Amino acid sequence: MRFEQLEQFVALGVLRHFRQAAEQTQISTSALTRSIQTLEDEMGYELVKRSTRSVKLTPEGELFLEYAKTTLSELELTKKRIFQSVNGNANEKLVIGYTNKASSIVPISCGQFLAQYPHIKIEMQLQDQQELTRKLQQGEIDISVYSQAINSIGSDIHLPDQLVLFVSKNHPLAHKNDISKQNLDSYPMFGCFSESKQVQTMLNEAIDSLNKSSSIKVGSIEQVMAGVVKSDHFAIASIEHANAIAENSELVQLKTNKGLNHEQLVVQTSQQTSITEHVEHLLSLIKKAGAAFS
Repeated sequence: MRFEQLEQFVALGVLRHFRQAAEQTQISTSALTRSIQTLEDEMGYELVKRSTRSVKLTPEGELFLEYAKTTLSELELTKKRIFQSVNGNANEKLVIGYTNKASSIVPISCGQFLAQYPHIKIEMQLQDQQELTRKLQQGEIDISVYSQAINSIGSDIHLPDQLVLFVSKNHPLAHKNDISKQNLDSYPMFGCFSESKQVQTMLNEAIDSLNKSSSIKVGSIEQVMAGVVKSDHFAIASIEHANAIAENSELVQLKTNKGLNHEQLVVQTSQQTSITEHVEHLLSLIKKAGAAFS
């Protein structure tokens, strides 16, 4: 049983005329007759009463007509849902906020996106980073794009400005200027939570990059500072805890080499934004363009 057979049966059930139903479904009358006979064979019941003057549906045919209508309606609804999932709603609008440093990336990426998804509207807003963060948190924009400096601690450790590493003042690394991942490998690590979901994501990524995900001990800033003072651990924290660290005379923040600054593109989505296939495609275009400009 094929969908076109259901369409042909519905046309016959509504028009009650073989020639008219055949014309509507763009097949010959004989082909329509064979299609109905095939349906009757598959169902095991007579669906249509034929006469020279009229076409009548049997009780079984009336039931099958309702089934055919429902099935075709569900088919169209499913097609629509799949199309929207892949291509977005025809009335969909995406709002993208970006800073000056990302102005060479976002318009190009959006142009490439619109070439593939012309029915989706895109609004681009140039904002400073603080306003961008506020709008993203409030759900006023769907995607934010900005560039931030990454300070290098040594040659192969790169952290966003929002993160700091610190140790006890008596730690062997306390006054070392050029620290590599190899230097940190032999020391256990503490980490403390951040109230910001975005900064916490940065913390998790930094911990992964240092290969400490499986061994790190996590706690509050008070617990982490107390643990660092009494051990050879080093610790990672968000900038929100920088003052508490600086005020503790037993702690030292690992020095960052300001001469090794890099720019990193940060792309974030609002929690209210559904990450559909087309949104994923737009995000990938932005990240790809960012990599080309970095």
